[in-house]
Amino acid sequence: MIERVWKKEAVTDVVNVVLGAFLFLTPWFYGYVSEPAASWNAWLSGIAVAGLAIAALAAFAVWEEWLNLVVGVWVAVSPWLVGFFANSTAMHLHLVVGVIVAVVAAARLWFAYHTTPHVTA
Repeated sequence: MIERVWKKEAVTDVVNVVLGAFLFLTPWFYGYVSEPAASWNAWLSGIAVAGLAIAALAAFAVWEEWLNLVVGVWVAVSPWLVGFFANSTAMHLHLVVGVIVAVVAAARLWFAYHTTPHVTA
């Protein structure tokens, strides 16, 4: 039996999978399916966040975190760029999820670039 050892960094990817799935489901949970711009943005962005996180779980690469940072920023500002900021529920959900995804990706990038080397003697 092969046992996979989970690294503590994988927790951030699991969080992003959950956030992506949550964002994907919010149009139904919070009743804004009838607003195409908000719902399509939630569906596509949710798939992107979850897909990048699953890819990072399979094999970590720094570019996945950079893309997750970009997608997180997109999700956070999309209510104003796409034009569904008048729907306060969709706007707040996108803003909160986007900020969390961006902060998690930024933290992961910071740790990837600012780890202290371990010196063995």
